Amino acid sequence: MEPTLQSSPPSAPLDEIARFLRRLQWGGIALAALWLVWALSPILTPFVLAALLGWLGDPLVDRLERAGRSRNSAVSIVFLLMTGLLVIALALLLPMIERQVVTLIESLPKLQAWFVGNAMPWVQQRTGLEMTSWLDPQRLIELARGHWQQAGGMAATFFGYVSRSGLAVAVWVANIVLLPILTFYFLRDWDKLVERVAALIPRDHIVTTRRLAVESNDVLGAFLRGQFLVMLALGAIYATGLSLAGLKLGLLIGIIAGLISFVPYLGTAVGVVLGLIAAFIQPDGGMTLVGLVLAVFVAGQMLEGYVLTPRIVGDRIGLHPVAVIFAIMAGGQLFGFLGMLLALPVAAVANVLLRYAQTRYTHSKLYAGDHPSIVLTSSLSAAGIELPASERPPG
Repeated sequence: MEPTLQSSPPSAPLDEIARFLRRLQWGGIALAALWLVWALSPILTPFVLAALLGWLGDPLVDRLERAGRSRNSAVSIVFLLMTGLLVIALALLLPMIERQVVTLIESLPKLQAWFVGNAMPWVQQRTGLEMTSWLDPQRLIELARGHWQQAGGMAATFFGYVSRSGLAVAVWVANIVLLPILTFYFLRDWDKLVERVAALIPRDHIVTTRRLAVESNDVLGAFLRGQFLVMLALGAIYATGLSLAGLKLGLLIGIIAGLISFVPYLGTAVGVVLGLIAAFIQPDGGMTLVGLVLAVFVAGQMLEGYVLTPRIVGDRIGLHPVAVIFAIMAGGQLFGFLGMLLALPVAAVANVLLRYAQTRYTHSKLYAGDHPSIVLTSSLSAAGIELPASERPPG
């Protein structure tokens, strides 16, 4: 009797086509969502900031609820606590920053003299470029007279930008006013929002989605809370160290370096450049002050690398510094300030999803092939996974 060939059910090709169409549909929805975020990015910033603040404050609100307080009273306490901390920080920092700005303005003539007398000749000697003649005021006036039409066009463009920037300032003021209001509502209704989103998830995927959501929440918590504390700590270390070293602009430079330290090495690089320039133009400065400035930033980097980041942030984020820099630049290029604000949280969640996709891929037939016991024995053993005796290769 001739053997019969088993064929796949007739519905298999139709199922594959239906699955492909569903994936195509979800891909179209994702692209439409990204386009909508891009189109609405100018007005989404306060909503995103308020949502992040609401997410950060929700654990404390839940803890107060478990202690016996109502949701509204717990939200009010947390909101007042967050507002009070912000007011105290501004009350302490603004006068000091104001004095630093006054010192900076008073140092501008010295900075100009140092730039013209030291920096430019050093650059000219090594590059051969004649930069001094281009900064001569008389030459600039003659250049403007020779190109007055272009100068008029540039002036019109400049005043148009100023008028548009006035509108942008008004939008920023409106966003600042909206921020506390939106934060209060996000704090109050955060659990309801989570429940509504969870109710929309297909029941077949609820277990996997819940696991990924918990892991993403842990990663985001480690990043946002931990990195915020690291930024504050570095700002305090840099500002205190530079001030004790005798740098007159040490507080301002330290705060700037701390605030932008969420980008790996950028805070230190900017702080070192600004600190060295301030040390060179300071009348009582010198090589001793330069050495102290460098020592402060070296000590800050060592504390960040060996103490602050391992203890506060940990290794739960798993983002390489190159990935962090790329995420921030890509977010800013695509969505402006909103993209820079969302870049690292989105990258952290994407990292969780990529790890899940990698796990699915390494357990798939595409990766293992028809003989997984031969190909994957060493890697599975390294991962602590034992194969059944019947599936182990001979020998």
